[in-house]
Amino acid sequence: MTRPTPETLANSARRARAAAEPARDADPAARAAATPTVPGVRTPAPAQVSGAGSLVRSLEALGVDVVFGIPGGAILPAYDPLYDSTVRHILVRHEQGAGHAATGYAQATGRVGVCIATSGPGATNLVTPIADAYMDSVPMVAITGQVARPSIGTDAFQEADIQGITLPITKHNFLVQNAEEIPRVLAEAFHLASTGRPGPVLVDIPKDVLQAPTTFAWPPALDLPGYRPTLHPHGKQIREAARLMAVARRPVLYVGGGVLKAGATEGLRKLAELTGIPVVTTLMALGAFPDSHPQHLGMPGMHGTVAAVYGLQKADLIVALGARFDDRVTGRLDSFAPDATVVHADIDPAEIGKNRHADVPIVGDARHVIDELIAAVTTEQAGGHRPDLADWWTQLDDLRKRYPLGYEEPSDGTLSPQYVIKRLGEIVGPDAIYVAGVGQHQMWASQFISYEKPYTWLNSGGLGTMGYAVPAAMGAKVGKPDAVVWGIDGDGCFQMTNQELATCALEGIPVKIAVINNGNLGMVRQWQTLFYGERYSNTDLGTHKHRIPDFVKLAEALGCIGLRCETAEDVDKTIEAAMAINDAPVVIDFVVGKDAMVWPMVAAGTSNDEIMFARGVRPAFDEDDI
Repeated sequence: MTRPTPETLANSARRARAAAEPARDADPAARAAATPTVPGVRTPAPAQVSGAGSLVRSLEALGVDVVFGIPGGAILPAYDPLYDSTVRHILVRHEQGAGHAATGYAQATGRVGVCIATSGPGATNLVTPIADAYMDSVPMVAITGQVARPSIGTDAFQEADIQGITLPITKHNFLVQNAEEIPRVLAEAFHLASTGRPGPVLVDIPKDVLQAPTTFAWPPALDLPGYRPTLHPHGKQIREAARLMAVARRPVLYVGGGVLKAGATEGLRKLAELTGIPVVTTLMALGAFPDSHPQHLGMPGMHGTVAAVYGLQKADLIVALGARFDDRVTGRLDSFAPDATVVHADIDPAEIGKNRHADVPIVGDARHVIDELIAAVTTEQAGGHRPDLADWWTQLDDLRKRYPLGYEEPSDGTLSPQYVIKRLGEIVGPDAIYVAGVGQHQMWASQFISYEKPYTWLNSGGLGTMGYAVPAAMGAKVGKPDAVVWGIDGDGCFQMTNQELATCALEGIPVKIAVINNGNLGMVRQWQTLFYGERYSNTDLGTHKHRIPDFVKLAEALGCIGLRCETAEDVDKTIEAAMAINDAPVVIDFVVGKDAMVWPMVAAGTSNDEIMFARGVRPAFDEDDI
């Protein structure tokens, strides 16, 4: 038979997937109640196949349009039926790239990302992206091959207990025992990954199970006793939260990534405008509330705005929505927001009260929580209960005016990294998807690009994974082929996973990568400057001094267009040149100064009260106004 082209497969699968997937902002109850029969995807007839054939047919029945992976001995049986499938397989260069690509795909689209690896080292190379997806609640299914069942436990060639290894970093995982289980296990894995609090699910399949004959039948009956995510909050808790919001004098809406996961951004804006309460959005929630909105104080935490950090610290009421009181937000926990009553809403009951006591715990999907809060607040206001927040806003506006985000131009005439990122956001605009690595460039990208729309900012927040940006940008571009996707990476992060640019070049995935090349492991160097007496131990990467590697030549060797920019005068035209190229990946080597630092900053382990606006500059708060 004539094999369909990748483009044909991708287009047909994308159409099927678009029809099959519920919208990201669909009702959460409908999402949770989804069955393995996917609307828009024809229910397959029963067939005699191998376990591998059953696996591929299950993926098709689930509406999967793309998987990222690398074949190997134990998983090889699955690659034969995959050859003729409507599921597009993207051959990555490293399994870590497959996992991060699946994560980027999931974060950009709201659908389940899928990655595949073989047993042993193939599977263990997925551990980092699985942990990354677990920390950031990303719906992902990782499928791994395993040695044949008789060899399990014998230290066979390329054997690793990936189920045991990933037990602490998966929402659930499976070791398939026989071929008949495959459709049910796949359906359960996708249901678990995408409902409740999303997360990664591992499916480990022994080679002999993939080779065994079986009957494929769809849809299977799910068997998940006890798995009943609570979607609708308790009415009494909602009413109590609304009552507190009606009497608070210094309230703050503390918004986390769960609001994005629930598709609750429109409701969030309505709630904020109804109440007039200030909003802070965490690193994982940027874009959930428009940066330009007058009620948005910015990002809280270690490198948040002064107004956002102060707002949480001095609040008398914190309404946390899909957030987890992470240490990077709270600073020293025993000094965090000492006078605040806490309303904590989350779909995962284990998060509520884990780090900070919740005076009003609310378990439920953020969309339902917000919608019901709107109704309850409206009732309070109809009864004449509306707080006067004028004094609170006067304080916050004064802080925004006195301590805006900004930066100093380098005194040595080198290119400012903040200027590069600021101009990138201004030229590219708010419709693009921005994907950041981890470190200084990640923080500058969170500070100096304005995120006006949801799902336009992707990053590794919880695990802080260097090497995330390039493969995640690849996955995002595959999931959103019509969107402009920019990866913003550091020279350290970029050298961990840049081989996936070869994948992008060969697969026709025209991502754009801005390498913020300061010649160092920048954030580590910043800490060495501030806390280790400027003793720069093992942070100079040599990308400045020796130009090793030469990122332009490296980009060209990987099949990309390579550009370099070293002066402020060339920034705009270099970005515009990259924007004009849409048929190949583009890499820009922005050679920037090594001494720039990320400010504001709350040093690790200190109180948010000790926030520094710049080096040696602590904000002056008028305590008499509080």
